[in-house]
Amino acid sequence: MHGTIVTLGGGGFSMSDDGSSRLDDHLLEMTGKEHPRVCFVGTASGDSVAYRERFFTAFDGRAETSALVLFGQAAHDFTPPQILLEQDLIYVGGGSTANLLALWRLHGVPAVLEQAAVSGTILAGVSAGMNCWFEASSTDSFGPLAPLRDGLGWLPGSACPHYFGEEGRAERFRGWISEGSLPAGCAADDGVALVWRDGVLAEAVTERPGGQAFRVTADSEAPLDVRHLG
Repeated sequence: MHGTIVTLGGGGFSMSDDGSSRLDDHLLEMTGKEHPRVCFVGTASGDSVAYRERFFTAFDGRAETSALVLFGQAAHDFTPPQILLEQDLIYVGGGSTANLLALWRLHGVPAVLEQAAVSGTILAGVSAGMNCWFEASSTDSFGPLAPLRDGLGWLPGSACPHYFGEEGRAERFRGWISEGSLPAGCAADDGVALVWRDGVLAEAVTERPGGQAFRVTADSEAPLDVRHLG
């Protein structure tokens, strides 16, 4: 996979009381633009209007904002995926990883995202928006936490967001990798993001002091160096 992908284990505007987030600030800075074009993708949340409005409020005045809407509950609500080719940053929200992948494939979104990434657009996402880029992930798309081996496969191995932020995430992720239900992968705590360039992990950053991320294999859990954005 060519291009830059930023995977947030949690945090960002959706987990902030006032919508402010150093991770989101960092994403805007990464575009290199004074007023970048940023598109929110809320597929995983069923294109929640409230979630979308939180995004617009958080990025108001700092970016030219738009949203990809696929559920099309009314004719004016549907947005063609080609809007993604016009962006500097694409921000994928959380929700159901399984539903996101199914609807994206139905509408041909992965091909458009890949074209955008090759052209220099930064792809980013939180929670389900982290999971989707990997080969596999830990998800609650089906109710209880479960392994999912149906990701886009643009990033290697498996992913686990909210590593210490939600009960049972860390233990189950380690267990699934140990038993072979998931391939080895990366885990990120809330407030931590992993920056990938051309499919290779470049760095890990955190908006919270002490934020952690790990490479997890069948026999080890190795901490990653995490830079505090301050």
